[in-house]
Amino acid sequence: MKFGVVVFPGSNCDRDMMHALQDDLQQEVVMLWHKDRSLDDFSTEDCIVLPGGFSYGDYLRCGSIARFSPIMEKVVEFANKGGRVLGVCNGFQILCESGLLPGALLLNEEQRFVCKNIYLKSAGDKNIIGQAVGDRILQVPVAHGEGRYYADEATIEQIEKNEQVIFRYCDAHGNVTPEANPNGAINNIAGICNAGRNVFGMMPHPERACSSGLSNTDGRIVLSAFMNVHSFA
Repeated sequence: MKFGVVVFPGSNCDRDMMHALQDDLQQEVVMLWHKDRSLDDFSTEDCIVLPGGFSYGDYLRCGSIARFSPIMEKVVEFANKGGRVLGVCNGFQILCESGLLPGALLLNEEQRFVCKNIYLKSAGDKNIIGQAVGDRILQVPVAHGEGRYYADEATIEQIEKNEQVIFRYCDAHGNVTPEANPNGAINNIAGICNAGRNVFGMMPHPERACSSGLSNTDGRIVLSAFMNVHSFA
């Protein structure tokens, strides 16, 4: 399989993602420009990644302009065919803006940019990431100003019932508490997937936790999950 990493004007984690996948996980990586209009070289066993950054400067609303990039029409088609898609931070915002994931990412509760290591735990094993992570508590960095996951009550009820939450913020011991929540996200939600379990969005940056030189490789567990070809639909 191979990974396609989309580069938008303003992306700043695209090369980090490339190096994590290519150098740390020894995977084939193809960089995709936002004006590309074809994903014909990718099969549904491959994975398209929308990296973090500030696409189009986030001038209107995070991800709202990138959602109209030519490549996104093809990403939506790819996802609708069952192809795997991962959006990290700004990529998560773009997936929500594109309608591939429910809800939205709002301004952090304290209205400040947050950049620090946090702890995550899997919310269940009904998806490829949850199965890979298991009971491990992961330490992964966050870096965002608009990372507070929000959806209306009916949507939250639905994604919880359907086990679409993939990660919750927790403390070092796995306790899901308000103090462990860096942005005020509803139900400590740090990441979700779609009902088909092939589109994933998360605010923390696994690509920033893949290098042994940083003494943290917890992110490899998340990214390596996409090498698993099993379906959870």
